[in-house]
Amino acid sequence: MIKTPSISTFLWFERDAEVAAEFYTGLIPDSRITKIARWGDGGPVPKGSVMTVAFELAGHSVTAMNGGPHYKLTPAVSLVVSCQTQDEIDHYWDALLADGGKPSMCGWLTDRFGVSWQVVPSTIGALLTDADSSKAARVGQALMAMQKLDLGALQAAHRGEQVQA
Repeated sequence: MIKTPSISTFLWFERDAEVAAEFYTGLIPDSRITKIARWGDGGPVPKGSVMTVAFELAGHSVTAMNGGPHYKLTPAVSLVVSCQTQDEIDHYWDALLADGGKPSMCGWLTDRFGVSWQVVPSTIGALLTDADSSKAARVGQALMAMQKLDLGALQAAHRGEQVQA
């Protein structure tokens, strides 16, 4: 019998794994660093340098590695923050953009470490897949015009109300 595997996220950083993990665990409630592994003698960097940082973000396991410049993070993989309120969306959006992050479209951004995030309302899936295809289409159109998502405007679009830009 095949057992259910454990699945986690692994992120490759050039050199900021520990700083990024400290930032993320300080930002997301119920998060913590669980282990830091350091390079020993004979490694590609000075002995004692951080090799990997294992941490949990609201119960989700992540490992960050300082792997050098060989690979770069891209928006092809992103972490999703599902928010209950506009205040939460604003909080995480602003914090993740601080100190050099870059906004994108439809609730996506890249933080200062190069990690891509989606900051979305927890109801976005239901709004975009409503059985009434006209409601879902209006939400999709409103979404496509936004960088940071506006929960009130998405809900208004769902109801068929005119959304002010």
